[in-house]
Amino acid sequence: MIKRSVLVGAAVAAGATLTLLPSGPASASAQAGAFAAAPAPAKTARALFNAWQRGDRAAAARYALPAAVKTLFAYPYRAPDEFAGCVRNACRFVHTSVRVPGGLNGVLMIVSGSKVAKVYTSRHLSAPSAAAKGLFTAWKRHDRDAGLEVAATKAVATLFRTRYDAHGVRYYYQGCTAEPKGYSCAWSYEGGAMLMHVRGSRAAGYQVASIGYIAD
Repeated sequence: MIKRSVLVGAAVAAGATLTLLPSGPASASAQAGAFAAAPAPAKTARALFNAWQRGDRAAAARYALPAAVKTLFAYPYRAPDEFAGCVRNACRFVHTSVRVPGGLNGVLMIVSGSKVAKVYTSRHLSAPSAAAKGLFTAWKRHDRDAGLEVAATKAVATLFRTRYDAHGVRYYYQGCTAEPKGYSCAWSYEGGAMLMHVRGSRAAGYQVASIGYIAD
């Protein structure tokens, strides 16, 4: 009797195992479908770029949030001519035939899920102070990409070596003054000052080219 019960129990267990086996592949298929739901960042970025080139805001809205569409369609220069690829969810389109201010050199799209959540672009700034203040604001927000919109790569690297601390040193804007080849825009602080050296012109646009520091 005991032997028969053991055999029946084994048969039931085997049946349960056979019943459960098909659920493995089905679950894997469901997971694959979930991963396939969101397109690769490059595909989304290219789709938005192409919609922009066609001047199709309705199509662009399918691939980007409203603020991102607005920023892209306000780009002051002709479209970048090369797709530079994506690093994780950040995709770049760059200029190879024209020079524009800033280290960004074109358009940077930040993809989140199935849409571009934010767009950074090279900016045309007609005043030296706008470039200097734009870089300082980007530093305060810990946003390196925003800094590259208005400043050369080396200037951004210099400034962002130190993290801005809202509870630390206080900076006081002192304005911009002419210097050879451009302007020097200064922020003073206890013990010294930071000088942003701005280059460019009203027609071509200004950018922060380099940063220096002086001690009292």
